[in-house]
Amino acid sequence: MIVGIEGTIEKKDPTFVHLNVHGIIYEVSVSIHTSNAIKEKNVKLFVTQIIREDAHLLFGFMEMSEKKMFDTVLKINGVGPKVAMAICSTFTPQTFAKVVSSKDVGMLKRVPGIGPKAASRILVELADFIVDGHTEESGLGAMSDAMMALESLGFKKDAIQKALSGCTGDTAALVKEGLKKLQRL
Repeated sequence: MIVGIEGTIEKKDPTFVHLNVHGIIYEVSVSIHTSNAIKEKNVKLFVTQIIREDAHLLFGFMEMSEKKMFDTVLKINGVGPKVAMAICSTFTPQTFAKVVSSKDVGMLKRVPGIGPKAASRILVELADFIVDGHTEESGLGAMSDAMMALESLGFKKDAIQKALSGCTGDTAALVKEGLKKLQRL
């Protein structure tokens, strides 16, 4: 799996760049924020690779927090890479965390491709990824990372939310506490 790419920009648009990596040119979709942050010809991007039956897609980000936001939103049922990238183009990770913590459907509906139903569903599913409206430097925070870790181990989202409610600490402490509580459920 490709997790990063470094090369020379051959072509730059607001939504993608063509990146020359030792003679091979990759098309990497980028958010408007990442596109604006690219100032030089040589660039290094954090990448999420999506492999589908008909395409191999690369989504690049200048900041790890934006990549984490993209990956988190992508896990929501009904949200594909285009909508996830539109969210990344509309909000910074910090602003998005505030939108989610305040459950602001109106703000989320401003994203192209998101209607009222989708906005409500996204806010419900992401509600527990934000801890008291604050984010850590790493993006959506330790609670988000702990929930994703426990989900990847096969636990159900509602059971994880019950187990982690009231818990505090860094990601490792939250996962450890969550596992203890999930064993009892």
